[in-house]
Amino acid sequence: RMIKQVLIGVLCGAAVLTAGILIGHFGITMSSAPSWVKDVAKDVDESLIEKFLSEVDNIQIQENLRSLTKVPHMATTAGDEQTVQLMLKRWQDPETGLDQAWREEFMVYLSFPDPKKPNKVTVGDPSDEVLYTAREKEKTYTSDQDDPEVVQPYAAYSPAGHPKGKLVYANQGKPSDYQLLNNTVDLRGTIAITRYGGAGRGAKAINAAPYGVIGVLVYTDPLDINDGLMSDINETYPHSWYMPPSGVERGSFNGQFGDMLTPYLAAKEETYRIPAENITGIPPIPIQPIGFEDAYRLICSIALGNLFVSIPCCFILLNLNLFSSDVKLDIFNYEEKKNSSNVMGVIKGSVEPDRYVIYGNHRDSWVHGAIDPSSGTSVMLELTRVLGKMVKQGKWRPRRSIIFGSWGAEEFGLIGSAEYTEQYFTKLSERTVAYINVDIAVFANATLRASGMPSLQKIIFKAAKQVDAPGLDSTSVYDNWIQYSNRTSQANGLIPNVGYLSGAGSDYAAFVHYLGITSMDISYTYDRSKTNARIYPAYHTAYDTFDYASKFIDPGFVSHQAIARTAGNVLIRLADSLLVPLNCSDYAETLEDYLNTARVKSLPEGCTADLCLVSEPLKRAVASFRSAATHLDQVIRSSDLANETPLTVRRINDQLMLLDRAFLDPLAFPDKYAYRHVIWASSSAGKPTFPGLADAFANAESQSSAWDKVHYHLSVLSQAIEGAAHTLADEH
Repeated sequence: RMIKQVLIGVLCGAAVLTAGILIGHFGITMSSAPSWVKDVAKDVDESLIEKFLSEVDNIQIQENLRSLTKVPHMATTAGDEQTVQLMLKRWQDPETGLDQAWREEFMVYLSFPDPKKPNKVTVGDPSDEVLYTAREKEKTYTSDQDDPEVVQPYAAYSPAGHPKGKLVYANQGKPSDYQLLNNTVDLRGTIAITRYGGAGRGAKAINAAPYGVIGVLVYTDPLDINDGLMSDINETYPHSWYMPPSGVERGSFNGQFGDMLTPYLAAKEETYRIPAENITGIPPIPIQPIGFEDAYRLICSIALGNLFVSIPCCFILLNLNLFSSDVKLDIFNYEEKKNSSNVMGVIKGSVEPDRYVIYGNHRDSWVHGAIDPSSGTSVMLELTRVLGKMVKQGKWRPRRSIIFGSWGAEEFGLIGSAEYTEQYFTKLSERTVAYINVDIAVFANATLRASGMPSLQKIIFKAAKQVDAPGLDSTSVYDNWIQYSNRTSQANGLIPNVGYLSGAGSDYAAFVHYLGITSMDISYTYDRSKTNARIYPAYHTAYDTFDYASKFIDPGFVSHQAIARTAGNVLIRLADSLLVPLNCSDYAETLEDYLNTARVKSLPEGCTADLCLVSEPLKRAVASFRSAATHLDQVIRSSDLANETPLTVRRINDQLMLLDRAFLDPLAFPDKYAYRHVIWASSSAGKPTFPGLADAFANAESQSSAWDKVHYHLSVLSQAIEGAAHTLADEH
């Protein structure tokens, strides 16, 4: 009887347990899963992107630009503070603002002209009587140029001084220009006049000093910026977009990015600073920019005095005895440590708040800065208005966090963005998915221009296909772009040409070269078949105003709107896609193209066995990267990621996110400050190939002892690329 009771109890217990399991199973499957399960598996919402595109308003962008350009806003000035307050007000707006917005201060080393003692360029006779004086400020055409806060044209970080000497023409101020000139002219004690282009701003003076040159002038040549047009009576601004004769390109004349007194350290008030005399990469002799009307008068005086230059304008000087006189520079620049602000904003991610997509643009300008940088800032404000409104209304929150950065003191050397990367080095290195830079949003209104890591290429294309080209019916930005600039890809056929971020032209520099973060820079630009202008002509002048932008650059602000839509589309996809939309196979194709361009196939006769052999590992490394990229692509295509475990998706995303970090080598370029990315570092070789290797080859051609450096860079490259291939692999 007892055994029977036990058996009945066991059977009843089993029945109850089975019923519980069945009830639990069907209860779970029949009821909705927890909300976080849906959030984790959710992909980007295409209808939300369509809504975003429809709400980006060109008139809002126009009014943003009008507000941003009311006064000059050079870094750390009262005008700059007004823009800080404007950004904070917009980003803290309760209806259209971001989750958080704040300012971050850095104490940075800047250079200014003395407003009480303006810089002067004069021509004097032997008795010091002044025969000619160059303009101290640009000619006034609108009330904007009369604003008392318009800074006199000057060369930031030029030393003060009063050099006086005979004038010589040194073309673009390249080393070869001075070397050629020195073959026929004793350059000791002379003043060199150079034109923009060919060499960096400060390099024109750095290259001159070893030859005994004591001062440098620099101007923008009308052939390089104005397609040769020179008259403000009917050819240049205010009649067209071309630079008027008195226009002067201001600029920073230092050679590295970031605060120069705190290398590799964030420039906080208490930070250690190197002595100012230890700063490198700045002009060792005074240098001053001038307008082309003054430059031509001075150059013509050389022509008349030496009879080796023939310039049509020289007839205007036949009755002026300038050619036997001395040119004098009176430069009163001074340096000062000042507080500069970054304005930061964030939309917090819902699923992966510890993964960041960063969108940035600098805020400071040389004068009113309508195009540089306020075209980009006006676009960023419209983008944050539309996205912020969606967040505030509870209609959307991105998967990953979006950080917006309005960088300060960019014009002095990308300072705000560089200090940000130095302060948050570890966090940004470990958590940042990508960086989007929109500085000058619109150079002109012909076509899109984009540069970036190859892994971003397809996402830029996808976004561009969804945006209408301004002024063209039934044509996408993509279709318009491919007509202006294209290339043939082995894998993708005919596609628009995406450039590379191999220099330090804007705030992407620290993200690319120092941190190894996948980055892009995007803008609308001009038709290069119709103009030879190296940049928009009012660049860094007092004529870069709202009037100039609205009349000559983008009437109606429809190109600004197209950039906002395209960049915003990319931003949403990077922040909200289940799988980070980066393509490693496109990266592999670029490495293969670089390898084909590299000169490892043409090593010199009699090269050492080590050098001849070491080129093979580079080829194998590129092949290994291609194999790993192909495998990862196959894994992604064959996976149902929405139904995978979150850790699987996270693992693949991390492989894609950290790919560019694998190309960092802190010792590869000891002479290039903060350049650590062995694929995208700057190069003087002028070839689209591995930069360190290309430069090493160029040096080895002239000095045989330099072949060791070629061997070194072959080893650096092969190991970095092999290491990057391993980051894409699943195994340990």
